[in-house]
Amino acid sequence: MFTKPAKIFCATLALATATLPLLRAQSPYESSADFAKYAMKLRAQALLKVEPQVFIPTTSRFSSSRYPWKTDIVTTIFWIGENPTANNPVPNHKSSWDSAWTENYGGYDDPDPSRRHDYIPINFVPRQNPFYCALPFNDVTHGQFKPETPMVVPWFRQALVQQGHSVCKDRWVAIRRGSRVCYAQWEDCGPFRTDHWQYVFRNERPRPNLNHGAGLDVSPAVRDYLAIGPTSLTDWQFVEVRDVPPGPWRNYGDNNNFVIARRQTEQRLAEQYSTKKTKAKK
Repeated sequence: MFTKPAKIFCATLALATATLPLLRAQSPYESSADFAKYAMKLRAQALLKVEPQVFIPTTSRFSSSRYPWKTDIVTTIFWIGENPTANNPVPNHKSSWDSAWTENYGGYDDPDPSRRHDYIPINFVPRQNPFYCALPFNDVTHGQFKPETPMVVPWFRQALVQQGHSVCKDRWVAIRRGSRVCYAQWEDCGPFRTDHWQYVFRNERPRPNLNHGAGLDVSPAVRDYLAIGPTSLTDWQFVEVRDVPPGPWRNYGDNNNFVIARRQTEQRLAEQYSTKKTKAKK
């Protein structure tokens, strides 16, 4: 049995099919190829009208994810401001998507446990989510989407803002070790590679590299929450914002959906209070 949105879509598609001759006559395109692009654009517009739109979360609920778990993935630790080493030749002062990553974060994300408290550095409050990770795919290059990006990123159309604006940055990821699950946002690309979409979005395993075939980098906050060592095995999967439960990963960051939602609620309440106060004085 079709759901209501499915019925609407089927009716819309049938109407579009029935009126193709009229659309061809009305369209500004003369060649078959141009007209095909025109028809696909109309189809995409119809889809947007019936599919759910992105929302800002205010509550959390669990639902089965359509993204499968990647299991037994070699996981290594990295941090914002990290200098290059033999097994990590790329410094982390900037990320694949943020040329001023350390500055925008608020400083050096010191991995030394004695220099941390409640999953954040003791000397400043981070301006971005301290629960972050890296996966070996970058969806953009030279300010443009890679050719494969629209075809391999499952949420591409829903997350599209403009050409070259990453649809992967800030995406939520669940990371599991044993019975403990942590949640982090995808903020950089690696380890080592930025082109392995067959692993990130499909069924391949990570390819060999200097860190024992590592396929996931995680921040000190994730390390501390999961109690993992410099190199460990974890499982991970993509999750929707609505499926991220309460936890320390909701507390900080201008890039954090839950912080953004909380600030918007506070601003709205402040404006309502100000309006009521003004009216009371009259």
